[in-house]
Amino acid sequence: MQLRACQFKFTFPRPALIMGIVNVTPDSFSDGGQFFDADAAVEHGLKLIEHGADILDIGGESTRPHAAPVGEAEELRRVLPVIERLAAVAKIPLSIDTTKPGVARAALQAGASLVNDVAANRTDDAMWRRVAEAGAGYVCMHMQGTPQIMQADPVYDDVVRAVGDFFSGRLERMSGCGLSREQIILDAGIGFGKTLEHNLQLLGGIEHFRGFGRPLLVGASRKSFIGKLLGSETADRLPASLACACLAVAAGAQIIRAHDVVETVQAIRLTEAWLACKKK
Repeated sequence: MQLRACQFKFTFPRPALIMGIVNVTPDSFSDGGQFFDADAAVEHGLKLIEHGADILDIGGESTRPHAAPVGEAEELRRVLPVIERLAAVAKIPLSIDTTKPGVARAALQAGASLVNDVAANRTDDAMWRRVAEAGAGYVCMHMQGTPQIMQADPVYDDVVRAVGDFFSGRLERMSGCGLSREQIILDAGIGFGKTLEHNLQLLGGIEHFRGFGRPLLVGASRKSFIGKLLGSETADRLPASLACACLAVAAGAQIIRAHDVVETVQAIRLTEAWLACKKK
């Protein structure tokens, strides 16, 4: 299985890729404001690379539940200086975490090579055509609703089947827009329009998505469902975040999106060593 994102190419099976998070926002649920300054964001990104990140995911608009939308001009003001400076020195793919085709285009021109789109449930195809034109990678994430309403009352008859049906339909639509399968990553959208039970069911059902033949991304790091289950504050969710990452890799996920890169790399490499030993 191949993954192409502009000049970058990954061949699976291989060790899982760690996507480090760089939130250039004042209001993200976990580290809002901590890296809002461009200098702080660039420094944090370089530190994540040093810690073992294989991809950096840079976002200028919070997608936490009930987050206020950000205008395109402001989002560009936040992310472009960070992408430009990191692209000049980083030798790994940079991902732009955005729902706006205009932001995606500018970010790709500035040096990003992958678009992480939480709004892949979109009705228009402008984003997909932008990504296809650039030859960039694309994270197709499932979300019920929008960040403003997604946690109001999420309902599914079978959340694993619903996400699988979504992936099937999106892959067909994206192909019609010129996106090749080699450009696409699938993300079940842990925490995006799901209850605690839905998130647990998706973690337990990751293997059902392996049949699509695309890399699977899981982003459970510090998510609120962990707090609901364990009563832990955001800053105290590392152990459970690592457990989710290890369970995901054991079930077949190839990319883990994480805030705590050093710890995640160690946990995932041990999990992979155990899986390799188990196969002997």
